[in-house]
Amino acid sequence: MNARKYLAGYPLHLQTRVHELIAQGRLGAMLAEKYGQPHAVRNDGQLYDYVQALKEQHLRKSVPLGKVIYDAKLQVMKHALGTHTSLSRIQGSKLKASREIRIASVFRAAPAEFLKMIVVHELAHLREAEHNKSFYQLCTHIEPDYHQLEFDMRLYLTHLEVEREQGQVRIAPI
Repeated sequence: MNARKYLAGYPLHLQTRVHELIAQGRLGAMLAEKYGQPHAVRNDGQLYDYVQALKEQHLRKSVPLGKVIYDAKLQVMKHALGTHTSLSRIQGSKLKASREIRIASVFRAAPAEFLKMIVVHELAHLREAEHNKSFYQLCTHIEPDYHQLEFDMRLYLTHLEVEREQGQVRIAPI
């Protein structure tokens, strides 16, 4: 059994179960049953509003966001599902800082819960730069099912990878 890249850090019994679902052709159906609803956040303006609303609800005192976009250049295969950057520029005699969040464009057609998980992850980086205990506590404060959603999102990406390998074309979100 070869380890799927999105599941490499998980226990062998979970990986084995996922491989069984793939072999039976049931992984996509299982995900569709659990996460059948795609989100309506299709363009960068809607994404900015969506992220801003979550930020206002949970991280009101955090630094303002300058830009939030779907980014087709992010390589999901290299484990970049989203990025956060802090840009500093000198403009005249003032130092201007700007925060950006970029979400991999594969999540434009993903189930709503997966987009929220990615946004929560990137918003948590406004307070915690590292993936440490405080970071994950903040993620679960904003989204109590964060860890389950992260695992299921990895299953979703594995499912997309299997479809690509088999030459299948997706029409629906899952």
